[in-house]
Amino acid sequence: MSNLSKTAKTVLFTTTGGPEVLKIENVEIPAPGAQEVRMQIKAIGINRADAMYREGNYVEQPVFPAKLGYEASGIIDAVGDDVTGFAIGDVVSIVPAFSLNSYATYGELIVVPAYTLQKHPSSLSFEEAASIWTSFISMYGLLVDAARIKAGQTVIITAASSSAGLAAIQFTNLMGGISIAITSSPGKREALLNAGAKHVIVSAEQDIVAEINEITANKGVDIILDPVGGPMFSKLIAVAAERAQVFVYGAMSTEQAVFPTLAVLTKLPTIKGYSAADVLSNPSISQEAIKFINKGIQEGKLKPVIAKTFSLDEIGAAHRYMELNTHFGKIVVTV
Repeated sequence: MSNLSKTAKTVLFTTTGGPEVLKIENVEIPAPGAQEVRMQIKAIGINRADAMYREGNYVEQPVFPAKLGYEASGIIDAVGDDVTGFAIGDVVSIVPAFSLNSYATYGELIVVPAYTLQKHPSSLSFEEAASIWTSFISMYGLLVDAARIKAGQTVIITAASSSAGLAAIQFTNLMGGISIAITSSPGKREALLNAGAKHVIVSAEQDIVAEINEITANKGVDIILDPVGGPMFSKLIAVAAERAQVFVYGAMSTEQAVFPTLAVLTKLPTIKGYSAADVLSNPSISQEAIKFINKGIQEGKLKPVIAKTFSLDEIGAAHRYMELNTHFGKIVVTV
């Protein structure tokens, strides 16, 4: 390993707030410690969790000066003691299995634990490799591990044009399910159909309950994946099948959801909060997830969708673009 530190551009913030709090500074990046590697970053995946952490609304509070970022891809620059299976020059991507108060990915050069690394398939670009793990591991955890989806089951996917929503469509198709994508934007209907959604409902124009009742012949939906919450939640429960599985894995809506007590008592759904940590904190499940995802990528059945790329100097613009909620797929920063 190299014992020399290097100076590199790094994204920092010293107070919570909007994208304007993100600053780029030249920071001394140390040599990797035991069981760590240092990486030259080529691409960074931008996640909703990054913005929540920046705002101070995440599951952990930033410790200032704070760094940011869960996903990235690049080339190993230095290897610490006790690292096996990786060498300088290896092309790798990062599985987001760490605290943002310990490690982060927004920068030209970063240090991360070796256990977070995966050698990504040569069929993927750096941008695609930086877009895999958060969305795909979340959907493995939701649909394969938790819901145990079966062929023929119907799945509602809200915020369907997000990277997680598109991953959910791919996973549903791969497992033989029937995807019902919900979007608020009429302009995304064709794109969602082209992305593999069996049915698309535009919430701004169509009656969600009536449309889903027609699709399911009034039987209701077996699995509901909702990162939105808010007023739509009671409509989703209204179209749930008896003993449906409902997973809440985000809170994109700023409005409070109304709990539909009577519908819950009638339909008896299982309603669960979900975090990808359910997979990432369990080594045996996470290894199964990674194996499943790599196989899907190699077979061409799973593939990240890139919405737009920004340069590292445009990190604030990348966050502002994400918060517009107009993108289709993953927002990526190239380095």
